[in-house]
Amino acid sequence: MSKRFNASVSTRIVAAACVLIASATLTGCGQDRDDGVYTVLNSSTDETYHRWDAEAMARCGKRLGITVEQQSVPAAQVMTKALRMASSKSLPDIVQFDASEMPTFAEAGGLIDLRTLGLSTRDIPRGIVDFGSYKGTYYGAARSVNTLALFYNKDVLRQAGVPVPTTWDELRASAKKLTRGKRYGLALSAGGAEDGVFQFLPFMWSNGGDERRLDGPRVVQALDFWKSLLKDGSLSKSTVSWTQADVNDQFMAGNAAMMINGPWQVETLNTDKSLHWGIARIPVPRAGAASVGPLGGAVLTVPNTGDAGRERMAGRIVACLSSEQEQLTYALNSWMVPANEKAAAVWRQRVPELQALAGQVAAARSRTAELGAGWSSVSLALQSAFQSALTGQSSQAALKRAQQRATSGN
Repeated sequence: MSKRFNASVSTRIVAAACVLIASATLTGCGQDRDDGVYTVLNSSTDETYHRWDAEAMARCGKRLGITVEQQSVPAAQVMTKALRMASSKSLPDIVQFDASEMPTFAEAGGLIDLRTLGLSTRDIPRGIVDFGSYKGTYYGAARSVNTLALFYNKDVLRQAGVPVPTTWDELRASAKKLTRGKRYGLALSAGGAEDGVFQFLPFMWSNGGDERRLDGPRVVQALDFWKSLLKDGSLSKSTVSWTQADVNDQFMAGNAAMMINGPWQVETLNTDKSLHWGIARIPVPRAGAASVGPLGGAVLTVPNTGDAGRERMAGRIVACLSSEQEQLTYALNSWMVPANEKAAAVWRQRVPELQALAGQVAAARSRTAELGAGWSSVSLALQSAFQSALTGQSSQAALKRAQQRATSGN
């Protein structure tokens, strides 16, 4: 399951967070708390994820001599729930934010530097440390991360005599050859939401595009490549409205020979024993170029409640939940990739079929690394650009408007 930030509410949240956190959170806790009970606010509303988290919290609670409970709300509600709790001085001890929304809370002064609570970033790749950081301060510990890869139907490619593509030219040629009848060569999400932005970034970043200059030639080239696939008939016109879940449905139904998607789909893919799928890195503009995708996932943070004792214990809970063994257990359950390098090495041995995904994660980047809380404006601008460019407007014009929107915030 992918849990990424709903950018449509982000602009309002940034302003609200600064006001609420500054006026409420930093003045201390507003209610009496049980010294032996600690609460984690997360988005594990799915029954299996809720159970996995409950089991991990029980293990860590036993180890630390306390009780750890979770309070789960839908992913899109975590930030607003945290803000309401801040205003009533009833923040939980730990909040699991989507990494792309964590900078908003951090910018307002609402989070504790995890290093001051004793957490180490040793054995965590630089990109994943950045994933949980804001302006160089480490606020969020990831248990697992995800990114995108190219999934393909082994039987369809073999029957068509098409090798797994590695470059854009190969991807375009393969997708065109694999398009037959009701089956498209490729499925991806270009919808007007964060799903579409998440899927565009591997093409933009691998081509050298920069989120600080959306109308730059490298970004235009990436969007033009998407347009070329649509022009060839290799992509469905419905691409502009599909979510990543829709893309997976099309792939499983045999309506797409390849798709861009993430590991959260693996559990569903495996329910169809007749579907023989493979996975590879997302093709790059030129042979030898790095395939750079976006990191997705959530991070465990400790809110600034003003209660130093509880904050220290919350740090110990985060350290336990993000420990090497707990990461491995969680990753094997969820098909995500452990953030810890040692745990990831074991994970690769356990799930060799996802080896390409592990390599893609190693080169992946955080969406907020360059712009922090300003990422949300860029995301909204890109979403609008896809809709315009894939329905007729030139990529240059659509992205010029996107740059103007991102700069103005409108």
